[in-house]
Amino acid sequence: QVQLVESGGGLVQAGGSLRLSCAASGFAFDRHAMGWFRQAPGKEREFLATITWTNNRTFYADSVKGRFTISKDNAKNMAFLQMINLKPEDTAVYICAAALLPATLTSGYDYWGQGTQVTVSS
Repeated sequence: QVQLVESGGGLVQAGGSLRLSCAASGFAFDRHAMGWFRQAPGKEREFLATITWTNNRTFYADSVKGRFTISKDNAKNMAFLQMINLKPEDTAVYICAAALLPATLTSGYDYWGQGTQVTVSS
């Protein structure tokens, strides 16, 4: 059974940092690209970052480039999203996903987690 379980969300002040984790099981993690998305109330799911499984190449949305860093640990079947300089507009549910190929569209992903809430206060 495929599972993606996010953790590490919470309440943080503007300018603060958080590190999100995504624990994966039930599929070949080392043969999948990983992605992070977020979804705020009333808004569409937004692509944030993706990392390839072949050479750990990364790609970021302009809105988070320079502030967010995606990484993965194949030995632990874990993906991470390090977030710094958080802003109130970063408030959302953060969701990890897995795909055979890196993608920026939700349709490119095969497996999804349930998400973890991040709230940034001003």
